Amino acid sequence: MPSSTDPPAAPSSDPSADRPALDLLDAYLEARWDGRDLPLPEGMADDGGDGAGELVHWALGQFGSIPCRPREVFVRGVGSLLTEFRSRRCPWNAAALRLFGDVYVFAATGPRRHEDWARDVLAVLHRAVPDPRGWVRLDCDRNNAARHVVPAYPFEPPAASEFPDRLYRLERDAAVAALAVMAEEWQSEPAPVRSRPDRDAVLADARTLLDRYGPTARYWTNATAAASDPAPDFLAAGLQGTRSHGFITSEYLGGIDLLEDLGLIAVTDDEVGVFWSFGAY
Repeated sequence: MPSSTDPPAAPSSDPSADRPALDLLDAYLEARWDGRDLPLPEGMADDGGDGAGELVHWALGQFGSIPCRPREVFVRGVGSLLTEFRSRRCPWNAAALRLFGDVYVFAATGPRRHEDWARDVLAVLHRAVPDPRGWVRLDCDRNNAARHVVPAYPFEPPAASEFPDRLYRLERDAAVAALAVMAEEWQSEPAPVRSRPDRDAVLADARTLLDRYGPTARYWTNATAAASDPAPDFLAAGLQGTRSHGFITSEYLGGIDLLEDLGLIAVTDDEVGVFWSFGAY
C-alpha cells in the first residue's frame, strides 16, 4: 500500500503550466483503479522541478511500491493513492473528498458555453465535458453498466426547457448548507451535520467548494423548500427532511432503486458546478 508520509504539495493555484503532467497522471491512475492494464505514458516522469513536478514524481514512486498481486490489493492501493494525489493537488479537491468521499454524491464542474446554462448542466450530467481546471470529479457511476440503459445514470434529467419548473434560486448561505447536508446519509443517519462536533469544519469545506465559483455565482436547487424561500434552513431539516423535484431515473437497475435526491447547481459566466446527493435502496 502507498505511504502517506510527507508527500509534496503542488501549488494551490494549479496554474495551467502545471496541468499537463497532473492531468495525465490523474487519468492514468483512474484507469488503473478501474482495472485497465495500461503502460505508463512515455515522458510522464520527465516533468521535474518544483511544485507539480515534485508531486508527480512522488506519486509515481508510491505507485511503483504498490504490490501487483493479489489484484484486489493492487486496485485498492491505486484507489488510495489516487485519492491522496487528488487531495494534494489543490484545496478544492481536498474539500470535495473530505465532504463526499464516503457518501453517494455526484460532484462535477463543466464549462459554460450557452446562454441557457441548463444545456451546460445537461452536458455535465451526461459526462460529455471535462472539468475546465482538471480538478476532481466524484462520480461512482461513471463506469456503471446501467449507463447502457440510462446514459446519464443515475440521472434521468428533464429537457433544458423544463429546468425552470424544477429548480429554485438559493442564496449563498443556503447553498453552503445544502452542500453541507449532502455529507449525510439519506437513511439512518447517526449524526446529522447540525449535531456533529465538526459542524464548522463541514461548513468550511462547503464554502471552499463554492468559493471556486466566485462572488457573482448564482445558485439553484431542486429542493421544494426553496420554492417559497431562497434561504431554507437545510441544516435544521437535514438530508432526511428535505424534499425535492426528482432528477433521477425511476428504472430499477442492478438491484438498486433510486428514490431520493438533492441537487445544487452553481452558475457563473465561465462554469457550471453540479452537486447531487442520492438516496438508494
